Amino acid sequence: MSFTPSHHSYTTSEFAPGNGHSIHLARFDGVVYYTVEQDGYKVVATLASGAEGLPIRFGSTLRSGQRVVISVPQAAGEPSVDFEIVRDGDVILVSQPITTSADEVTTAGVADQ
Repeated sequence: MSFTPSHHSYTTSEFAPGNGHSIHLARFDGVVYYTVEQDGYKVVATLASGAEGLPIRFGSTLRSGQRVVISVPQAAGEPSVDFEIVRDGDVILVSQPITTSADEVTTAGVADQ
């Protein structure tokens, strides 16, 4: 299996299983963490809009070379703000948030399997 990174730029900080990684995405703040499971790395992202905002949690189990994109829509006609979580071998990478048009999100390449 080969992995080809997308156009996102990734953090290079240590991101070990069970440790949280802070994310800031448009008007949402949150944390990403992962655990090592038998069928892959279970990645969980929890986001909320301010301290009083109801949190939203996303989860996905990734195998090497797989990725998930979390997208926050903006005003009508405005591009979304996205970040990507990628498993590259035994490493989880979290991209910096970027502004992405709807076409870029739906056509983003997935790793060759």
